[in-house]
Amino acid sequence: MNERLLLHTVSYAGLWGQASLPLEDTVGKAAELGFGGVMVMAKRPHFSLLDYGSERRKSLRDRIQAAGLKRVCLAGYNNFTGDLSHGEIPHGEIQVHYLTELARAASEIGATAVRVFTGYEEPAAPYARQWDLVVKCLREAAGRAAGFGVVLGVQNHHDLGADWESFRDLLAEVDHPNCRAMFDAWAPALQGAGLRAAAGALAGRMIHSTVANYQKRARFHYAPDLVNYEPQTPRVVAASMREGFIDYASFFAALHAGGFTGTVAYEMCSPLLGGGAMANLDAHARVFLEWAGEHVK
Repeated sequence: MNERLLLHTVSYAGLWGQASLPLEDTVGKAAELGFGGVMVMAKRPHFSLLDYGSERRKSLRDRIQAAGLKRVCLAGYNNFTGDLSHGEIPHGEIQVHYLTELARAASEIGATAVRVFTGYEEPAAPYARQWDLVVKCLREAAGRAAGFGVVLGVQNHHDLGADWESFRDLLAEVDHPNCRAMFDAWAPALQGAGLRAAAGALAGRMIHSTVANYQKRARFHYAPDLVNYEPQTPRVVAASMREGFIDYASFFAALHAGGFTGTVAYEMCSPLLGGGAMANLDAHARVFLEWAGEHVK
């Protein structure tokens, strides 16, 4: 068992119509499959701050330890730029408070890091103002997380800092030791960026990466007046780690060359080839573990 390999519990949360398990049973599933830890989805139906008080957090920590899992990460769901059209609402403060409480919860369940996002670009404010807001909130939240011995890891998911060079700029501007990178390959791969260059540039800042692989499916809109089809943005569907288009071999080779020794989580967080039955989820998770044995050292 490689303790660096985590199962993201979103994979068994049923959010995309797949088979689902409660959080505690997903912890058992991770151990059964052979993962070394879990990345815990910090929202319902899994770990919500509204549902997990101190006693239940202790129980979850005991369950994780009893399952023999060594590494834990808590996956937050924030958006610093949400609802900027209503300036009288202190959304930045609300988001920072949410992440502070996630850091507290992380320390209580045995996690050392909280995954965070940046923000989706809003038409209600200039880009520069949104960028500054994200930087300010990340810096304050990282400072508060430090009080619990927890690191915030920024994932390149939302619009702000979505490309790897802007992502690198953002972390440099935040400039806090408790704000690190949880950089993923799927975003730059979809953007057409070079994975070796991106991974090489960010490896030294990284503590974690979440992986999944995908295949593209063409989409067309029929235009009857032209008696023809107009191409649309392709659909992306989750596939086996060995069957997708993302060049993870190059990505991890560059990460390892750059000194990356962090954790790697597998997620099934979208419609999955083969359907959403439990047997298919388990099969994809096992393929990941076999693949990771070759690429995550």
